[in-house]
Amino acid sequence: MNKQQTVFVGLSGGVDSSVAAKRLVEQGYKVVGVFIKVWHPDFLVCNWEQERLDAMRVAAHLDIPFLTCDAEKEYRDEVAKYFIEEYKAGHTPNPDVMCNQHVKFGAFLRFAKQNGADLIATGHYAKKINGELHRGVDNNKDQTYFLWTLSKEQLDCSLFPIGDTPKDEVRREAEAAGLYTASKEDSQGICFLGQVDIPEFLSHYVELKEGNVLNERNEVVGTHKGALVYTLGQRHGFVLQSVDTSRNPMFVVAKNIKENTITVSDTPRTLASDETVKLTNVVLRDGIKRGDMIQAQFGYRQKPLAVKITEVKSSELELKLQENIRKPAGGQSCVLYQATLCLGGGRIA
Repeated sequence: MNKQQTVFVGLSGGVDSSVAAKRLVEQGYKVVGVFIKVWHPDFLVCNWEQERLDAMRVAAHLDIPFLTCDAEKEYRDEVAKYFIEEYKAGHTPNPDVMCNQHVKFGAFLRFAKQNGADLIATGHYAKKINGELHRGVDNNKDQTYFLWTLSKEQLDCSLFPIGDTPKDEVRREAEAAGLYTASKEDSQGICFLGQVDIPEFLSHYVELKEGNVLNERNEVVGTHKGALVYTLGQRHGFVLQSVDTSRNPMFVVAKNIKENTITVSDTPRTLASDETVKLTNVVLRDGIKRGDMIQAQFGYRQKPLAVKITEVKSSELELKLQENIRKPAGGQSCVLYQATLCLGGGRIA
């Protein structure tokens, strides 16, 4: 059956997608390598041409066709603009989630279908079991946190060939196969934008004004680059007047966009075990009901925590915490699990 199916693999120029393509070739699929070209601002140095060349080298090595999917518009309109608008509103965005939703499993999936593909595949560390999304076996690399928005329709068309393998084994497999990307370092930073200095990036779209850092007594204790670029729990990027090197680390515990101030404390804000968290823009692939006990993950690689569902609406959920947690930033993702099964998630209100 595999020999009758065509799979378009998103080749990013990295080792993970390279091994994903290799495995699909060995499994008998008709494989096409596709580089997804995205938007980047003119003022940023972008190495997309080098990444595309690396992807082409992998395709040539595997003797598979190679195409380029132009997703600049989707990336600009659905990821970059969202990123900017969320910061302007005082929220903390999660662009990697939006990139997966609108680019990799949006524009790329449409491109693949329009060009004769039956399925798409990526190098994500995730598993699909009986049509449902599960965590990858490598706990340190599991990427289901960034895939919570995917619909059942998107999942039905998707394969995750390396989700059953730890990262170090993926690298060894790439090396044994002579893949050009075997020793290439993992990409870092914000989705396809890479290592971006957020204040510098936003300064091209929003006027950033230096403002006051306040302590919890509302006293001025330092300066910052612009209140909207900070997130709750952040402990760097602002300047304090004190030169006390023995001082405890200071965390951002509040910000006032209108007054352009941030408040810092040596004790990060927490939510108690009986408090609730509201989620909006909820996507659920499996039904849950009021009273259900599940696990919630409020950040990438964060330990999942037990929560109780206290309210279920069409696109909103309310979760009751079962233990104290550091207060999550509004705008970030909360992803819901039942053991390894990723149920879906939502945006923290």
